[in-house]
Amino acid sequence: MAALLEAQGLKAFYGQTQALHDVSFSLAPGGITTLLGANGAGKTTTLRSICGMVRTEGSIKLDGQPIGGKATEDIIRLGVGHVPEGRGTFTNLSVGENLRVAAYTRKDKVAAERDLGMVFEYFPILKARVNQQAGTLSGGEQQMLAISRALMLSPRLMLLDEPSFGLAPLIVQEIFRIMRRINSEAKVSMLLVEQNAALALELADHAYVLETGRVVMSGKSADVKNNEAIRKSYLGY
Repeated sequence: MAALLEAQGLKAFYGQTQALHDVSFSLAPGGITTLLGANGAGKTTTLRSICGMVRTEGSIKLDGQPIGGKATEDIIRLGVGHVPEGRGTFTNLSVGENLRVAAYTRKDKVAAERDLGMVFEYFPILKARVNQQAGTLSGGEQQMLAISRALMLSPRLMLLDEPSFGLAPLIVQEIFRIMRRINSEAKVSMLLVEQNAALALELADHAYVLETGRVVMSGKSADVKNNEAIRKSYLGY
């Protein structure tokens, strides 16, 4: 089966500083792949590279088509939804306004309304808060809204950056349970950056471990999870 997303020899730069060094990885259609590693390993930069938010060299392909060098908005139109660290919602708008803004460029308004219903099915608390200002939501509710805004783009692929950050364990468990449902039911592939390696390996089917902008290990999540040397050296548990 051809990869949905594939990077080969990916380099990324902030000004003159190189943050990624020949990173290669792939993600199967319908799969969940996680990028693991310590702070500064290059995980967030990898997501930004896919979205065209940093200068890159090397190859990035979506469904076999090169997307390197494309504008971020064009990559989003190809079916890539990005849930950034820090959630990135419009705090002055209501929950409902956030969701409708996300779907603004979609031509099929009937499908957009259907997806709004799907979002409320996954996150019923957002339906109850639909007229509430987003900035007044709890941290967990804001993360649910951030994921929902990405879903309103009707993505084939979601890039999720630290969805558990700053949240209580019970809320994290609920969000990850719903992410699994979204992957299974809506057939949305996911590339997950997550500091909680044990949690990420439970959700994902494949993992890549990064260190200082390089892939140092990859494999099935179960194999990475059971490799004690990798866990102790790179994942900290």
